[in-house]
Amino acid sequence: MLKNIFPILDWLPIYKKEWLRGDISAGFTVGVILIPQGIAYAMIAGLPPIYGLYTAMIPQIVYAIFGTSRQLAVGPVAMDSLIVGAGIATLADVGTQNFIEFAILLASLIGILQFLFGVFKLGFLVNFLSKPVISGFTSAASLIIGMSQLNHLLGINLSRNSVIQNIILDVGKHIQETHLLTLTIGITAIIIILLIKKYMNKLPAALVVVIIGITLAKLLHFENYGIKIVGEIPKGLPAFRVPNFNIEILKQLFPIALTLSLISFLEAISIAKAAEAKNSEGKVIPNKELIALGLGNFIGSFFQAYPSTGGFSRSAVSSQAGAKTPLYSIIAAFVVGFTLLYLTPVFYYLPKAVLAAIIMVAVIGLMDFKFPKELLKYSKIDFLILNFTLFITAGVGIKEGILAGALFSVVMLVYKSTKPHVAILGKVSGTHHYRSKGRFEEVEIDHRILIMRFDSQLHFANAAFFKDVLQENAEIKGDKLEILIIDGKSINNIDSSAIYALNEVIDYFQLKNVQIFFTDLKGPVRDLFKKSGLTDRLGMDVFYMSIQQGVDSFNNQKGQIKPEQEHVAFISQTNTKKKIK
Repeated sequence: MLKNIFPILDWLPIYKKEWLRGDISAGFTVGVILIPQGIAYAMIAGLPPIYGLYTAMIPQIVYAIFGTSRQLAVGPVAMDSLIVGAGIATLADVGTQNFIEFAILLASLIGILQFLFGVFKLGFLVNFLSKPVISGFTSAASLIIGMSQLNHLLGINLSRNSVIQNIILDVGKHIQETHLLTLTIGITAIIIILLIKKYMNKLPAALVVVIIGITLAKLLHFENYGIKIVGEIPKGLPAFRVPNFNIEILKQLFPIALTLSLISFLEAISIAKAAEAKNSEGKVIPNKELIALGLGNFIGSFFQAYPSTGGFSRSAVSSQAGAKTPLYSIIAAFVVGFTLLYLTPVFYYLPKAVLAAIIMVAVIGLMDFKFPKELLKYSKIDFLILNFTLFITAGVGIKEGILAGALFSVVMLVYKSTKPHVAILGKVSGTHHYRSKGRFEEVEIDHRILIMRFDSQLHFANAAFFKDVLQENAEIKGDKLEILIIDGKSINNIDSSAIYALNEVIDYFQLKNVQIFFTDLKGPVRDLFKKSGLTDRLGMDVFYMSIQQGVDSFNNQKGQIKPEQEHVAFISQTNTKKKIK
């Protein structure tokens, strides 16, 4: 029972001495990476750097106790930081005390939502965010994040914006004010990071450029040349402080909180599942992950943390560094805590252009160019959904993009279900197999028989289409048509609208003196036929286990089958009727 509440009890009592080396290595490495990332991502969110360090510390400790992944590294991430900044900027001016308080309150609200989703096992809600929606949203958000750092990279003053065309226009107005020394530092940092990632990928590239940047800035007094630096970061661990739970503000934050609670969970569970596939220890449980992330955000908000989730790059590093258990997260949190206590003055001279370089390189990896190319080959609708989400996110807004993409996905799903694939079947010569005449030109078609396969559930959205397509193909057959055979192997459910449509189909074909047979119906569908009265209306001798049995029965009626042939009319697993000529 306690293990269900505290997953830490799964691994802590059986902790092995040989795991410690990997956990210490991973913890120290992730902790070191978190320091520049925390400072950089806080800048994206429009918050002072110290809040990025708070977020890099507290949620990790909570996750180590309640999380089920042994490699997931929790903390601030670029995309969520952007959504935080863009969402709260509509409620308060960036950098003000209200802005900071709203960001902390947002973490608390996200935590409550994620916790409730986990308790009530609502993790399936994230399925409404399809892969094309996430890909389009992530690429657009990455582009916005990257371009939002141009003010630090170019050394110019730009207004804070999360709409791509406004950023471009603003950059165009101020481009002539570019500070060349700042630009040189930023581009040099980008090149160094890329070179380290390519040739020395075991080194923490972000930390290397931070150390170089701080060293040069202090020795050469960058601030005297107009190069902007981070400045003073307060010392000390985060103090316990209850967020200001203002009902009116909570109402305004709710749409952002709901969006982030789902997106951040999707990010975390995707990373955790990927890590699980590469490691044999531990099993990731989605609803417990929701609870762990929710508690991390909620408890973190009492220690001035803004919204957090699992980070891809840090989780990859933890896995590569040999993390065996979430103990590494606690060690990483202690590294951040040590920095807060003793090392924050070191970051005074950190050039903002270096932080911009770290962010811009990080978001390049988030942009997905491969998936859209693949979609062009096999799914034009998904390609449309991806680009629709991308353009709405980039051109209208972050919240609007993810909502529009999810709604568009659902609309497309419903639309596709209204007109599912329908096949007219013919007999493969010399066999008892029946295949679509649209794919197999050589199949035999009897002008007296119409065999239709409907490849979908039969429900309110496609019942009219089902009826229309049967009638249209019956009209094509004309007066020669004597029997309609509906192959039901692909129909796994029917609803009341479908039953009503089936009654109309029966009426239509009875008026035309055309028999109707049903073949290969699944058990649950047969049950619904019986309960709805369709079985009583049609009689049990129109239900068959295969198309061939239906065709043979029809030919039998016409006197075209030898007397010794036997067929089974199939209506239920326990109720069969033999038909013998």
